[in-house]
Amino acid sequence: MMKIALIAHDKKKEDMIRFTIAYEHVLKEHELFATGTTGKLIKEATKLSVHRFKSGPLGGDQQIGALIADNEMDMVIFFRDPLTAQPHEPDITALMRLCDVYQIPLATNIAGAEIFIHGLERGDFKWREIVRAKEDE
Repeated sequence: MMKIALIAHDKKKEDMIRFTIAYEHVLKEHELFATGTTGKLIKEATKLSVHRFKSGPLGGDQQIGALIADNEMDMVIFFRDPLTAQPHEPDITALMRLCDVYQIPLATNIAGAEIFIHGLERGDFKWREIVRAKEDE
C-alpha cells in the first residue's frame, strides 16, 4: 500500500475529480492524503477515504512536505496551474524540491499521473516499500 498525496490548484480541481473518479479502482487500494478543498471534493465525488490537511495556502503543502521529509509519503500527484500566480508559490517550490531530495515520484499533470497509476497497477513502485523499510531500521 502506497501513501499518495493528491493536490490540485483551483483551476485544476475539476481535472483531479475526473482523475480520481476514473482511477478510483486503483486509488482505493492505497492510503490517500490531500490538501483541504481538493480532499473534500474527492470525498464528495468518490467513495475514497482521504486524509485531509489544511488548504495549500494555509499550510497544507508544508504538512505534506513534512511527511515527505520523514519518509512517510510515497508519491505526489499535484495538478498545478502553471498559468496562474499562486500566493504560496514558495511552499509549492519547497514541496517539489523535497520530492527531488527524497526521490519521491511527482506528477504535475494528468499525463504523468496516468503513467503513475498504471505503474501502481503493475507494482512498479514496490521499491518505495523497500526504501521505507530501510529507513525504519
